[in-house]
Amino acid sequence: MTIEIAENAGFCFGVKRAIELAENAAAQYGIVFSLGELIHNETAVADLKKVGVTAVETPEQAAGKPLVIRSHGVPRDVIERARELCSAVIDATCPFVKKIHDIARGLPESAKLIVLGDKHHPEVVGIMGNASCRAFACKDLKEIEMLFQNGDIALSDNAVLAAQTTFDRSRFLEFSGIISEKYRCVKIYDTICNATAERQKSARELAKRAALMIVVGGRNSSNSRKLADICEEYCKTVFVTTADEIPLRILRDLRSDSIIGITAGASSPAHTIKEVHQKMNKEIITNNENEEDFASLLEQDQSFNRLYTGKRVKATVISVSKKEAVVEVGAKQTGYITREELSNDPNAEVENIVKPGDVIDAVVIKVDDSVGTAALSKKRVDVALGLEKLEAVKESGETIEGTISQVVKGGVIVIYENTRVFIPASHTGIPRGGKLEDLKGRSVKFKIIEVSNERGGRVVGSVRQAMRELRDAARAQFWETIEVGQKFEGEVRSIENYGVFVDIGPIDGLVHTADLTWNRVGHPKDIVKIGDKINVVVKSFDPEKKRVSLSAKDPSDNPWIRFVADYKVGDVIKATVVSITEFGAFAQIIPGVDGLIHISQISVERVADINTVLKVGQEVDVKIIDIDEEKSRVSLSIRALSETTEEE
Repeated sequence: MTIEIAENAGFCFGVKRAIELAENAAAQYGIVFSLGELIHNETAVADLKKVGVTAVETPEQAAGKPLVIRSHGVPRDVIERARELCSAVIDATCPFVKKIHDIARGLPESAKLIVLGDKHHPEVVGIMGNASCRAFACKDLKEIEMLFQNGDIALSDNAVLAAQTTFDRSRFLEFSGIISEKYRCVKIYDTICNATAERQKSARELAKRAALMIVVGGRNSSNSRKLADICEEYCKTVFVTTADEIPLRILRDLRSDSIIGITAGASSPAHTIKEVHQKMNKEIITNNENEEDFASLLEQDQSFNRLYTGKRVKATVISVSKKEAVVEVGAKQTGYITREELSNDPNAEVENIVKPGDVIDAVVIKVDDSVGTAALSKKRVDVALGLEKLEAVKESGETIEGTISQVVKGGVIVIYENTRVFIPASHTGIPRGGKLEDLKGRSVKFKIIEVSNERGGRVVGSVRQAMRELRDAARAQFWETIEVGQKFEGEVRSIENYGVFVDIGPIDGLVHTADLTWNRVGHPKDIVKIGDKINVVVKSFDPEKKRVSLSAKDPSDNPWIRFVADYKVGDVIKATVVSITEFGAFAQIIPGVDGLIHISQISVERVADINTVLKVGQEVDVKIIDIDEEKSRVSLSIRALSETTEEE
């Protein structure tokens, strides 16, 4: 057996700084107090007490004495009280935590602060106590969404999201991605400590190779508990605060070539890690001496191929059924792989995945010597390889394509390279209120936005990002090729009082009410409805403002052309009054062509109020007295008919 210590284990910069400040203060003043336990580790707290650092709960308990503010930080009013009561205040707040305090204090009173983390954790209490506005602590996305649903935060508010420095980064990225799209009023700050992320990454990488992980940390330490949770996903894990708590019986079940990993939380002293390492070394040497003879006997039998959980093997498929595949792995046990462990696709059939004679890579997930069987998984090997490929896809920014195989809570699943890719509902491109079930079985293009090895592998994709990229490319090409007079078939997307917006592919163009038809229009909704397909032509465009003006009028149907051909000045015709203004009345000659009867041309007598003489809808006899072909205007006269009659 070999022992490895994770690359990033033990005290982080903030904790190391806090302890150094406390020890220096104790050396200077003799006895000092810390506001609460300086760090969440019983051993470290006991060591500090030996040099004169004692924990108290309130500044009042340290009145007249030096007080050290712990690395988690405290609310603003607490540190102000401490400065009034204590002879000296040594602020050991972690610089990364102080950064969040600065953000909280810099917010206007009307703003809203959301803190991702445990509301009872001292760090979160300190952050909220430094906010100059209303603050909320939320442990997950659901609690954040409740703030908006309950009206605590409005979409028009100036809202800010920050996170506890030890919050899980993968969850933060997932939450912030959804929030940035769903609640655009929220400004997001990434306040997670890099040291925490690196420590978790090192522990995860070691746990993947180890048969046993020992996590050293304080029982109340949030980041130490997170390390244990991460390690438990990959191998057997033991959480201890000191070397004396290690249950040595756990070594009995380990193979001689096993790796034992050791990691420690940010509040674990180096000497505690060393003691754990020394104790494990000593016990391994003792075990090796007792097992040496048995190991040598095993080595003499070259045909003995031992299977153990986690071992990668080459498996030859012997037979297949609807539920499983039976495989040969070169050991005394018969191997089998259930349908669920053959593929990530819940709709896949065993016979479509493997057939007798196939040689596949698999990993042992359980050995039962009592019945001589071993359960294996092809899926888990495929996932590991798929994660590598998808990580490369993410880095390159490539757009890939897959079929949606499953609808799950909060989104859909696409199987790509035998790996499940989760696409959140907000990234499917389906509008709010739409049915995700409509996507099942559909082929979609998507981008990879997150790849994580946690919990056996987590991959997050986005159809919306891929759609946005394609749309941006199409828009760029559109502005390069657009010309006045260019024709499109578009779909009416929205109707306003002044016109309608028509989808012509990459963008929406505006058809003003006057450009919808040659005929007179009261309101655009009288002509078209949302979803109608209409033919339009480009009138003008502005690439800088991204605007396009369209017309739905067909030049060949221009009623003015027919009017000029059929009518001339001096003609007496019938016209229908369509509107009345202060200066005259407009009368329709033919659909699409109106003429103006000026107030002075209504009667030989003076007209004070046109409404006393003419009514909308009234048919009148008029004489064409002028045609302005350049401006497409017609002047009409009722008075001219009276004058003609008098002359006659």
